[in-house]
Amino acid sequence: MGQMAYGQGLLSLGSNQQGRGWDAVGRLEIGGKAFCTGALIAPNLVLTAAHCLYDPSTSELVPASDIQFLAGWRNGRAAAYRHVRRAVHHSEYNYQAKANTDRVSNDVALLELQHPIRNTTITPFETARRPSSGDEVGVVSYTHDNAEAPSLQELCEVISRQDGIIIMSCQVDFGASGSPVFSFQAGKPKIVSIVSAKAEADGIPVSLGVSLEGPIDALRRELEQATGLSGTPGTRVLGAGNRTDTGAKFVKP
Repeated sequence: MGQMAYGQGLLSLGSNQQGRGWDAVGRLEIGGKAFCTGALIAPNLVLTAAHCLYDPSTSELVPASDIQFLAGWRNGRAAAYRHVRRAVHHSEYNYQAKANTDRVSNDVALLELQHPIRNTTITPFETARRPSSGDEVGVVSYTHDNAEAPSLQELCEVISRQDGIIIMSCQVDFGASGSPVFSFQAGKPKIVSIVSAKAEADGIPVSLGVSLEGPIDALRRELEQATGLSGTPGTRVLGAGNRTDTGAKFVKP
């Protein structure tokens, strides 16, 4: 994958050298009205947050054909441009529900691209099991203050994990929704969660991530079974357990 840029604090990946190896992270343009962050986990699959599939002004699903993935977007150029063929998310995710732990724990989506990205400089990331409390992680994201190039925050810490939710010390901003959360064990970044929301816990800024165990495989099956159907986002019922209170206060834009 090439030499990765690591370091403490917030590191801009705006240059080709700094961004080397991170081009599988990209900006998702949502209906020309909003953007999120997504990450390539297969040549034709992008992982992001479920709420990114909705128009914030109407609370309606955005047609998949109106979503575009800009892989490695930096300073007005992308390493690859792809439109989305289909988008699926956890069916128990409710966009109009009050911000709570149930909403966050189901906030995961998978997008199938119109055409796979087969570029030797863009390598999809592997996913791994959710991190444990105390583990160090990093987040690569686009935000409203850094919309033209991604930034890497390394290292932040997993404060705790509860049923389906990971609470992290990573400080994220609006636009970071769907950002991949990486573990760097053995020197190779693997996606262990995605950012769903920013929040506060005991007055301290935190970010809330989604557990990927189970949902990714189910969403892959959903896309496989949707072959030949329309490009409108669809969902499938996935299993959900009991939820517990994280004690986090949600922050709204």
